[in-house]
Amino acid sequence: MMRAIHEITGNDAKSFLQGLITNDITRLDQGLVYAAILTPQGKYLADFFLLSHGDGILLDVDTTIAPSLIQRLNMYKLRADVMIAESGLKVMRGTGPAPEGALPDPRHPALGWRLYGDAAGDDGSDFDAIRVTHCIPETGIELTPDTFILEAGFERLNGVDFRKGCYVGQEVTARMKHKTELRKGLATVRINGSAPVGTAITANGKPAGTLFTQSGDRAIAYLRFDRATGQMQAGDATITKE
Repeated sequence: MMRAIHEITGNDAKSFLQGLITNDITRLDQGLVYAAILTPQGKYLADFFLLSHGDGILLDVDTTIAPSLIQRLNMYKLRADVMIAESGLKVMRGTGPAPEGALPDPRHPALGWRLYGDAAGDDGSDFDAIRVTHCIPETGIELTPDTFILEAGFERLNGVDFRKGCYVGQEVTARMKHKTELRKGLATVRINGSAPVGTAITANGKPAGTLFTQSGDRAIAYLRFDRATGQMQAGDATITKE
């Protein structure tokens, strides 16, 4: 887990973020906020955590997408009174007893806590197993530029707010929420065998989805639900939706 922690300061910091992110910035009063930034077409660009830090806001994001996210934020800020700088802080995470100052991971209780300070790493918990059990996507694995956040489960992960005002990509997200049931999305599957992340899943020879994180005999998969009704194949592995 490699994370970049930036600090966002300035008089307009909260209003600036509120117009961009999928969640409600006022939830910072309650602890960590999980959110994403989307394209105007409603597709995923980045997911991250936000938390209050003195007069500023910390942004905790995967290092692989941090440069592009910060570049985009700087593009959007225009003349707003907003400064974005590396904080020098690091993050620890774990599922055991929470140390003083740690905050609950807002996505799911099983993900434990996150602590911001001088140390990085985790307490040895099997986070892949936790993610597979609860179908929790990860940056750069299940979450890619092709992702629609509702298909990735952001609503149950407390990563999107449908009552806040507008944000980039909001119209597409709201339309997906209110039109019908999702026809595609992430699901936990049983897997007999193994195949690399990104392996195509087929059902009766037809495309049915993509295989992602695996743990034991279970995995996360992106599925077309209308085709995921029986045994499926992913490389040499056999897949069954739970």
